[in-house]
Parts: sequence; C-alpha cells; structure tokens
Amino acid sequence: MREFIVEADGGSRGNPGPAGYGAVVSDAATGRTLAETAEYIGVATNNVAEYRGLLAGLRAARELDPEAAVHVRMDSRLVVEQMSGRWKIKHPDMKPLAAQAARVFPPERVTYEWIPRERNKHADRLANEAMDAGQRGGRWSASDARAASDGPDAPDARPAAPEPQGPPGDAAAGAARARAALASARDRTEPATAPDGPAPGTDATGAAGTTGGAAGGAADADARAARAAATPGAGWAPADMGPPATFVLLRHGETPLTPQKRFSGSGGSDPSLSDTGREQARKVAAALARRGTVQAVVASPLARTRETAGIVAARLGLEVTVDEGLRETDFGAWEGLTFAEVRERHPDDLNAWLASPDAEPTGGGESFAATAARVAAARDKLIAAHAGRTVLLVTHVTPIKTLVRLALNAPPEALFRMELSAASLSAVAYYADGNASVRLFNDTAHLR
Repeated sequence: MREFIVEADGGSRGNPGPAGYGAVVSDAATGRTLAETAEYIGVATNNVAEYRGLLAGLRAARELDPEAAVHVRMDSRLVVEQMSGRWKIKHPDMKPLAAQAARVFPPERVTYEWIPRERNKHADRLANEAMDAGQRGGRWSASDARAASDGPDAPDARPAAPEPQGPPGDAAAGAARARAALASARDRTEPATAPDGPAPGTDATGAAGTTGGAAGGAADADARAARAAATPGAGWAPADMGPPATFVLLRHGETPLTPQKRFSGSGGSDPSLSDTGREQARKVAAALARRGTVQAVVASPLARTRETAGIVAARLGLEVTVDEGLRETDFGAWEGLTFAEVRERHPDDLNAWLASPDAEPTGGGESFAATAARVAAARDKLIAAHAGRTVLLVTHVTPIKTLVRLALNAPPEALFRMELSAASLSAVAYYADGNASVRLFNDTAHLR
C-alpha cells in the first residue's frame, strides 16, 4: 500500500476576510512532491480555509491512489484534534467540511499530526499565492507559481505573507512578525550564497552590524527593531526557541457583586454573571473570534468563570476544560463584604493580610502565598500541555494578577498595585528556556 503525506493550510486576511488554502501531496517514502493545489475562496474565516485545504489535499491524494494510506500534517491544532475525534465540532460552517473530509478515505487509512507553522511552509506559501491571485482578480495555477519562483526576479516577486494575526498580546504572532522583519533585513544585506551560520560582521540573529549606504542603514534599522520586538529579555531570543505557550488571561464578566466591589472568592455564594456580565462575555467572544488564534479554552471551576468561558468557547467552536488551580482565593469570613466593612469588623486581620502574603483572611481563608503556589502549579501544568499554543484562561482577579506578578518576578505586594477590570484581557507568553514576557494587561478596548 502506498503512503502519502498531505500537508495543508488555509488563511484569511481579516478572519473573516479574503481567504485561500494550499495543500501538498508527497510520497512518504521519498519525500517527492506529487501534487499541489491551492484556491482563493472569497471571504471566509481561518478555520474554514484550513478545512478547505485539508479537503483539497485529501482529494488530490485520492486522485493519485484511492487505495493509499494518508498521513495528514497541519499547523491547525483545531483541525487536527477535531478530525482525530478528540474535540467536538460545533461550528456550523466547519461541520459539513469535516464530514466531507472524513469520507474521502476510510478513517482507518488516515492519521493526523500537528506540526509547527514553520514546518508547514510549503502549504502556507500556496495558500498565500492563492490569496494574492484572488485579490488580483485571477486564479492560482501551478504553472504561474513555478514561473514566479523560477524567474530571474524571484526574490522580489515572492508573494508577501499576510501580517500574522493573533489575540491581544499573542506572542506567537509577534515573534512571527519579528522573524519576518529579520528575514527581510537579511535578504537585503547578505549575499545570496551566504552560509547557514551568521556571516562575518553580523550578530547571532544574522542581522548586519555595519552596512554601507542608505539601503544598508535601513536594513540595519529594521533588524534592530525586529530584535527589540522579538527579545523581551536581554540575553535570550525566543524566535530561536520556537513559538511560546501564550496564555490570554480573561477575567470573568460582572456579577451582581462586582460593581459593589465586594470580596467574591471561592468560599462564598459563587454568583453567576449579571446581564451586564453576559453582554461583556459576548463582546470578548466577538473580539477573540475576529483574531481567530485561540486554540483552547480553560476555565476556573466557579460558576461565573465557567459561564463566561462557555459564551466565548461557543463562539470560537471550542470545548471548555476546567482547571481547579485557576479558582479565586478563598476570602473566608470576608466573602460578600466590602473593603470598608472588613476594615470595620476585622481591622487587625486586614492589616496583617495587607502586610504579609502568608496572612490568611479571617475565618480560615486562603493566603496569597497559598494562592500563588496553587496558581504556579496550574501554570506549569498548562504550559507543558499547551507548548507553542495560544490558550484562553478564564479566571479571576487574584490568579491573573499572580500570573503577571510571577512573570515579572515582582514582589507579593505588587498585587495591590494592579487594577483589573471585569472582562478585561491580559496576556503572558512562556518560552522554552523558562522566561516569560507580559504582552498585555487589563485591556478593555473590546468592551467599548
């Protein structure tokens, strides 16, 4: 039995926006490319374009040999997990496409594997060529694509990839933009026959240290700007370590207690969202759907976070996973009280709590130190489970502030110096070397 490798990708410049897909079929034994296909499909979302690419790749493989076994490789975690049967397919636009893809070959002859985007360059290039052709009013063809890549002006004629999109603070998209800028700078400053390693006169990123003429100066400036964007901390370069795990941190929407600024932790009545809170959740969902890069949703077990997460996940076509480590601090006897009421009733306990992270709220509540240990354990588990992915964590004030504080290596008292609004978005990226980068904090632009 022959075995094919199908690599597929799709993209949308706007999500939804002008969209296209690309797919490549190669021989599993030799690696030889056997077929290429791409198409501009008009206005669609990223996920629909990815499914269209999968379907086209499978059909191209079937035309070559309907009895073959197929191994599909894609950089869409959503498509891979859904087609593997591990995630449910809820979105009405994707259900029929997935059903069609499942019928091309018998399911037992098709396997799926997620790969990083940088390993899916061939299909990604085809998708961008198709989008470029469509936006010019034409159609993609293999012969035109080969002519463009083989011509004497090929380096300048290559279609520009769309600027990577991501949710607010998406570190993977930022790193991709930085890598593109660095690559552009290298194209302008390095000879075509440059070796794989850094050329003389360049730094470790391959950006020129000194260049001649105005063009060289511009390239050097581009490279410096790209390095600044790609390197959150001195002495390490995340672009060289692959995409980080990016946690987009969403505080739940308002509850009846939120406007009154009452302590509302995990030891109280566990209120649901108010009507205002549900509307906030819908606005967050719309904003994240436009971005289109959240690949998983994880929530605290409390009602207000699960309700918020459910509204967002339904819009994104994802499932919600609950993680106990993301619950809010237990504020003990202070639950439901305002700060002024706690100061009046329990002044000594409150002063101790403000002075030390080890102090517990009155009545056996949870200290900030205990909360931090719990949140850090959940963070480490989620980083290991979602390396290289963008994950929405729907949680509470203290866990979000704690994740930000730990990422900044700030002292415990920093918790009292952060303001976090209901339904706000923050983001932290976690790299393979253990470093973290805070990319966003308390963004509420989507609520306006």
